[in-house]
Amino acid sequence: MELLSVIVPSYNEEENIEDFYEELMKNTAFFQSRELDVEVIYIDDGSKDRTVEKVKELAGKDKRVHLVSFSRNFGKEAAIYAGLQKAKGDYAVLMDCDLQDPPALLPEMFRYIDEGYDSVATRRVTRKGEPPIRSFFARMFYRIMNKISKTEIVDGARDYRLMSRQVVDSILAMAEYNRFTKGIFGWVGYETKWLEYENIERKKGETKWSFWKLFLYSLDGITAFSTVPLAIASFMGVLFCVLAFLMIAFVIVRKLIFGDPTSGWPSLVCIILLCSGVQLFCVGIVGQYLSKTYMEVKKRPIYLVKEEI
Repeated sequence: MELLSVIVPSYNEEENIEDFYEELMKNTAFFQSRELDVEVIYIDDGSKDRTVEKVKELAGKDKRVHLVSFSRNFGKEAAIYAGLQKAKGDYAVLMDCDLQDPPALLPEMFRYIDEGYDSVATRRVTRKGEPPIRSFFARMFYRIMNKISKTEIVDGARDYRLMSRQVVDSILAMAEYNRFTKGIFGWVGYETKWLEYENIERKKGETKWSFWKLFLYSLDGITAFSTVPLAIASFMGVLFCVLAFLMIAFVIVRKLIFGDPTSGWPSLVCIILLCSGVQLFCVGIVGQYLSKTYMEVKKRPIYLVKEEI
């Protein structure tokens, strides 16, 4: 029999642990008909509630349930990487614990795997239930990323994805510290089938992704899979050097003709402020890339395990 590894990153999800397990096990008949063994790997990302206790209770009832608990909160990207490392299956599927990733899609996903696809991914065609401002910036992010990066990132893509063992091993080969999984999925390639479904709101609890966290996450994605911002910074540097030389020539000519050295100081101040702002902006872009390089060369572990069952 083949083995399916279900990877479930969890952070303060005590209300959803059992509900997710029950919803997943509604596919038991399908698993048996396809001769699939299942292991469910909950990755506790340093939860502050009773998430660990809830998973332990499930593990006591079902030996297919496993727990990997981090020493602190390392973030969802680290949890995904840990889950893929721990997965022993011929196939692995990433699913959120909040039931926004419907387990009922698994039979359809396996049908496409049987047709020869290496992975089956999901994307939301609507953002029902999201604040309009958040939806707007999310769409803008995908548009910008696909213009400045050679790696395709599909608008509305979820982390919910069924992968063959070969795809999993390819992702694990990318052991970078600053991880942006949506970009990594696109970078490794392979034949991928996209399933579309309407957005499903959380069954219980609240989202852990604030607007600020999503903004920082988007910066990680841009710096991880595009060097275009560096090219923009270089172009702006050259442009303003040319403008500076033109302004110098203009000032010299005006001095020779009109002989008035004091007029025009407000415009000069504005020019200085503009150039200074552009310089700081460009330095900030370089700083983002430098900070990522700094974290990579430290070779710190992506996560630390406190407890494993």
